[in-house]
Amino acid sequence: MATSLTDVQDSLRAPFKVRSFCFQWPADLAASLAFEMEILVLGWYVLVESGSVMMLVLYGALQYFGSVLSPMFGVAGDRLGYRRLFMVTRGVYAALATLVMVLAFLSLLTPYLVIAVAAIVGMIRPSDNMMRYALVGQTMPPEQLTAALGISRMTADSARIAGALAGVGTVAQFGMAAAYVVIALLYLSSFLFSSGVAGKESNAAPKPVRSAFSELLAAFEYVWVRPELLGAMSLAFLVNFLAFPFTLGLLPYIAKNVFLVGQAGLGALSASFAFGALLGSLMLGLNRFALGTARAMLVTAGLWFSCLMVFSFLTGLTAGMLMLVCTGFVQSLSMTPLAAVMLRGTEPAFRGRVMGMRMLAIWGLPVGLLAAGPLIDWLGYRAVALLYTGSGLLLTLGIARRWHRALWSKSAPSNQHS
Repeated sequence: MATSLTDVQDSLRAPFKVRSFCFQWPADLAASLAFEMEILVLGWYVLVESGSVMMLVLYGALQYFGSVLSPMFGVAGDRLGYRRLFMVTRGVYAALATLVMVLAFLSLLTPYLVIAVAAIVGMIRPSDNMMRYALVGQTMPPEQLTAALGISRMTADSARIAGALAGVGTVAQFGMAAAYVVIALLYLSSFLFSSGVAGKESNAAPKPVRSAFSELLAAFEYVWVRPELLGAMSLAFLVNFLAFPFTLGLLPYIAKNVFLVGQAGLGALSASFAFGALLGSLMLGLNRFALGTARAMLVTAGLWFSCLMVFSFLTGLTAGMLMLVCTGFVQSLSMTPLAAVMLRGTEPAFRGRVMGMRMLAIWGLPVGLLAAGPLIDWLGYRAVALLYTGSGLLLTLGIARRWHRALWSKSAPSNQHS
């Protein structure tokens, strides 16, 4: 048992021997805390002030429309380095949070202004995870990649728990303006820590300059001919389209109209999902994949849809929270291996662009959200949940069958632990 505990500690400590990761970790933690507080606080505000589920799903969808720009962020990261991108994007977050804070203090904030801010933030926020993962892939040795990604996920999941509880708690106790003081300070802290992450790597021999379009085209061709990358991209789009809408956009609606709870209940539901994801990240931090990385990605995706299907039948808050813990757990065990499959299968020269393309899969989330709004009005929440989760299960099986040799075979490189 002592040896096992030592192995766990070594696995969790190893990434922090890399100087860049020592700055990236607190920068990502502060940004993630601010993200989670902001999304829940503003989502609840839009739902309550407008009284419209369509306004809520529009707000949620706008958070992710900028994923179409993620490949361009990948090109910029490959060319310029991620420290510069982190400094720019996280500086924008801090400025916009300060603007919302001022508007809230002056009682000038409206749902339409929130939607406008969400549209601006949504142009760059989807690329944040891409930059985090690409930087981890750039700075970590291959044998520490999965552990470092697990720790990165632990950072986001821990922040989701704390941010959910702190966000709704601060608003309930002190009001939205006070909550935005905290959010702006967190973004500022992230901006300052980001200055210490790794800059652009120097190249001994300069490469010929190509247009951004040419580099993107090369990245599309690169993914298209590699079945493990194409299969992982397909799964990423699927879960964004059919699974994530229930926990990243519709949760305020579910809390208010299914579980009949207020902001505190919403915070508890969100924190439950994040707690389960944190447990999954802790398991990933052990750096052990007896099932195989790609196999684990597929199996847990199927379990994810199954948990959401059960969740759709629940009306008690406690039962709902427990099921969301299970949902978050299997979600983490699916998404982090997916990132590892893509990073391991990508050459360093293409890493930023390929991970940027991976973020295009987030387009499934706003599409799934915008479709869910009118479908819920027409068919009801439970019918839509069954439609989404049942389709997700069938399509996950289809992905496993279509790319069986690249993703399911035990001998496939995507299932090797190295």
